[in-house]
Amino acid sequence: MNRTGKIAIVLAIVGLAAGSAWKYLQDRSAEQALRGIASGNGRIEATEIDIAARTAGRLSDVLVKEGDFVEVGQILARMDIEQLTAEKREAEAQLSRARIGIDTARSFVTQREAEKEAAAAAVAQNEVELQSARKRLARSEQLSRSGSVSEQVLDDDRARVDTSVATVAAARARLAATDAAIGSARSQVIDAEASVEAAQATIARIEADLRDCELKAPRSGRIQYLVARPGEVVAAGGRVLNMLDIGDVYMTFFLPTAEAGRTAIGSEARIVLDAAPQYVIPARISFVSDIAQFTPKTVETEEERQKLMFRLRAQVPRELLQKYVAQVKTGLPGRTYVKIDSNAAWPAALAQPLTP
Repeated sequence: MNRTGKIAIVLAIVGLAAGSAWKYLQDRSAEQALRGIASGNGRIEATEIDIAARTAGRLSDVLVKEGDFVEVGQILARMDIEQLTAEKREAEAQLSRARIGIDTARSFVTQREAEKEAAAAAVAQNEVELQSARKRLARSEQLSRSGSVSEQVLDDDRARVDTSVATVAAARARLAATDAAIGSARSQVIDAEASVEAAQATIARIEADLRDCELKAPRSGRIQYLVARPGEVVAAGGRVLNMLDIGDVYMTFFLPTAEAGRTAIGSEARIVLDAAPQYVIPARISFVSDIAQFTPKTVETEEERQKLMFRLRAQVPRELLQKYVAQVKTGLPGRTYVKIDSNAAWPAALAQPLTP
């Protein structure tokens, strides 16, 4: 080998050593910068909401498209209401009939009360006639002892008293019958009023079903995909569309035991997406699982315990999401950094997050 070749080999070795040293210094620098900070890979997720039909029926119309932003309370789809409208008309007719039944039953009560008053007057009149007949009989008996009246007159007066007693008894029976009739008429009023309440409850139920036929957004968000199309028959509880609550966005990631154990709920975090590494997204730890994953069911040794991984969730502030609502996308991969030491300082690359 000539002198020039030897020099080239030496220079290559020196360059390789210098590169290794530089990489080692960089790694050491990054390690020092992230002291007190843990990190894990994950993907952006959001709460999914299924919009479903409460009752079975035919889907009449879908008012949104996939990707549309919707506000809370906005009508997203409508179910066919022809059958419910017919049922409501039927219930309204039953309500009218029940109200007429109340008026009829009340008129019966008034009629029976009038009959009672007439029966009471008849009882009073018959009792007066009975009293008069008894007085006449008493006089006839006195005169009969002196021979002033015949036995025929005495017998007639006795018969008149017996007749009056029977008449009073019959009048009192009619009075008691009118009391029973009044009770029956009043029970008919109660029954008619119950029919009115039942018809009103039926109408209220149908109106609730009619309101439920308008499928509304329970929260503000974005339509993710449509499950059913207009004209399709949907079962009770059948999904019509799916939406994302873009005010509830987070990244799920995993940390080993030592780091997860030092992470508190509410800890400050940073999210960096692979698609936009120049932006740092602020977040807070909203969940730390109490169950380890990716490990054997029974952990026997300390070495195995070091392999335990716990699931965490870094929640993005709602105020920031509202500002960048058009840029919110789920499924994007990235990395979450979290302070496991509250006194640790963010490195320069993570020190300037986005602000609401």
